[in-house]
Amino acid sequence: MILAKNLYQKEKLEQKPTRDGYGLALVELGKENKDIVVLGADLTGSTRCDWFRDKFPDRFIQVGIAEQNMMCIAAGLSLVGKIPFASTYSVFCPGRNWDQLRVSVAYNKANVKLTGAHAGVSVGADGATHQGLEDIAIARCLPNMTVLAPCDAIETQKATLAAGRMKGPVYLRFAREPTPVFTTKRTPFRIGQAEVLRKGKDVSIIACGPIVYEALLAAEELSKDGISVRVINNHTIKPIDEEEIIKAAEQTGAIVTGEDHQVMGGLGSVVAEVLSKNEPVPMEMVGVQNRFGESGEPEELMKEFKLTAEDIKKAVIKVIERK
Repeated sequence: MILAKNLYQKEKLEQKPTRDGYGLALVELGKENKDIVVLGADLTGSTRCDWFRDKFPDRFIQVGIAEQNMMCIAAGLSLVGKIPFASTYSVFCPGRNWDQLRVSVAYNKANVKLTGAHAGVSVGADGATHQGLEDIAIARCLPNMTVLAPCDAIETQKATLAAGRMKGPVYLRFAREPTPVFTTKRTPFRIGQAEVLRKGKDVSIIACGPIVYEALLAAEELSKDGISVRVINNHTIKPIDEEEIIKAAEQTGAIVTGEDHQVMGGLGSVVAEVLSKNEPVPMEMVGVQNRFGESGEPEELMKEFKLTAEDIKKAVIKVIERK
């Protein structure tokens, strides 16, 4: 199956943090390529780097709480032929070490893979200081940088493997809390190619990260009211799949974006940039609306920041009225 059985029955789906896919992929990459090395910043367990460390202790470097130093070390390792994965929270990378990322990695086209764990409001009680809501924006603006935001644990594993096998800097974004695993090993994944997970003709929802599942739930509910919704998993923020976005605009005439990130500079902005140049249509953006995060249970925060399937449904109805 391309998507999971019982897709629209959330309670029957396996729940796993997307970061688990990262940990599994690191071990797989370590087995296939001796040049893979992993750097941690005192968050080894949280980022699932301990799975790699336990298998390949000689290729794991604990840098400590020194994210700027970690990025420079990673850049240096890449210059001698290693493929470093620098792992920490998204507020620290690309947040705290953005200068080193810009000059040492992106400017030099260094073959460094950087990961932003615990992204989005689902970090929960850790609050605003640890909820990375701006990381896509500050990573995608850098030349030479590939930016990936996979939707579940299986896709995170695929994205990490793909990142490790390609040449050049890559930013991988994933979350802490368990979310539904709704893709399968057969679900297509290719960097730079968005995937249509559900066909529709009235409106298109383009989403990334765990919000993709909320988009699917919204589409299923809207179908009961006779609204045909196309759902697109846009896991690659950069390079963006312009062709698929333009096709969605031409064929459905209205677009809604969904993301667990600021709409300014995030997926909403990317899609708006594509549409404004090629196929302007009515558009609504579901995401964080120019505010910082706050403490709370993940489900509470999803409702507070209006990121749920119900909020996506409202955006769809609103955008259709504007067609």
